[in-house]
Parts: sequence; structure tokens; C-alpha cells
Amino acid sequence: MISTIAGFLGGQEWLLILLAIVLLFGGRKIPELMKGLGKGIKEFKNSSKEISEETKSKEPKSEEEK
Repeated sequence: MISTIAGFLGGQEWLLILLAIVLLFGGRKIPELMKGLGKGIKEFKNSSKEISEETKSKEPKSEEEK
């Protein structure tokens, strides 16, 4: 979905979005925001990986695997 959104935006639109972000949050807050976003994404990936491993371990084994 992100790639389709990015496909509709050109260089000028991205520049305008970045300018708006800098004006809203200030140059000093942006690294803190990106750090928090990165931690959130990392935590989400770890949680989804744990859940997928948990569901795989709970799947019933077939007759051949026993």
C-alpha cells in the first residue's frame, strides 16, 4: 500500500510534506520521532515473529511426522 501511495507523489509533493513536518515538529524533534518510530516497528516485527512461531509449534502433526 505504501508503494502505491508513493507512486502518486512526485518530488515536489514529498518536499512539501517534509517541509510541513519540519515546520510542525521542529528540526530537533524529528530524530526523536524517527527513533520512536523505529523502535515501534522493531517491536511489531518481533511480536509478529513470536506469534507466527507460536502458531507453527501448536499445529497438529500429521501421521507421517509422528
